[in-house]
Amino acid sequence: MTTHLATEVLVVDPLDRQLEQFLNACGMRTTRSSAGELAALAHPSAPQPHVIVVDTRGARAIPSSMAAVKRQHPEVGFLVVASESDPTVLIEAMRAGASEFVQEPITSSALEQAISRLVAHRTAPTSAGEVFAFVGAKGGVGTTTAAVNVATALAKVAPSQTLFADLHLSHGDAALLFGAEPRFSIVDALENTHRFDEAFFRGLITPTKAGATLLASSDRALVQPADMQRFRAVIDFAAHLHRYVVLDVPRSDAAALDALDGTSRIVVVTNQELSSVRGASRLAAALRERYGRDRVLVVMSRFDKQAEISQADVEKVVASKITHMLPSDYRLALQALNQGRPLALDNHNKLAAGFRSLAKELAKVETEPKPSESSGGLFGRLTGRG
Repeated sequence: MTTHLATEVLVVDPLDRQLEQFLNACGMRTTRSSAGELAALAHPSAPQPHVIVVDTRGARAIPSSMAAVKRQHPEVGFLVVASESDPTVLIEAMRAGASEFVQEPITSSALEQAISRLVAHRTAPTSAGEVFAFVGAKGGVGTTTAAVNVATALAKVAPSQTLFADLHLSHGDAALLFGAEPRFSIVDALENTHRFDEAFFRGLITPTKAGATLLASSDRALVQPADMQRFRAVIDFAAHLHRYVVLDVPRSDAAALDALDGTSRIVVVTNQELSSVRGASRLAAALRERYGRDRVLVVMSRFDKQAEISQADVEKVVASKITHMLPSDYRLALQALNQGRPLALDNHNKLAAGFRSLAKELAKVETEPKPSESSGGLFGRLTGRG
């Protein structure tokens, strides 16, 4: 068991002595406070503990001063203890600044792991990079292709500081598009958030020839379902270590979609199929309500000027202007997939230029293509000799 000899924990309104006993058994120094006394910590000069544990099992409410403390001292981690998974308390706690939650039955292991994650975030670098999340309106619209190529374009600006994270728990395609063979995956990250430090996290990611590093999808299932807090821990820690983080987010994973608070922009990818446009409308509306209209951008892939559903039709349905139409070029996209070489590395084709233009808008930087490089070919990829 990991010890936390230097970790100071303030316990607010503990229901009984057991909570403090669990924390003390893990080597943490605890003091207790009432919800009324918590307000004093919002003063700019007030000394702060490493972690504040708020026990809601008695009051079943979040202290009104919790948000003020978090605003004044954002480095302090908040852990909320609850008797059950009450959505009202959970949402209120998130809005007040809590990022970890433990519910009954309370165990010392659960408390230790949650506090370890909070301490890891506190000791990580204070500056955070920009995070861009890509979500598809439906399967097969080209979301992963767009995300991989945007990451490739950004890697030209920050080659050692650009990370692509495939949040699909299994069978995601990003590694194939990058031509990478990762040893570790997003599942390894989600299962070990309590161990995060820079050396451990960098050991999970894989370099790619495109310049971006990759936290890949997995070929194995997660032992337990991933929750929002674990996704958020991965995203936040990645952003502390990289200038740019590009996320490929599964639209069907509610925990991943609820963990995008730290994103700079969220890109919804659609095309001119009726089902995709309807899906984009619903998805964009839900994301705007959750994260704000200004952070959600809708782009159109495989754009065809002659399609029955026009750009104006799509804009009307999704209730926003679409400034990026990625042209349709099936031959080039298939070739890039087979070679494991993102199109954004190339020049002189409209699709690659479209990806670079999208990257430029998201990060407000110029992206220049590198000279074309030779490929190992499809046969080499199929036989492992590429």
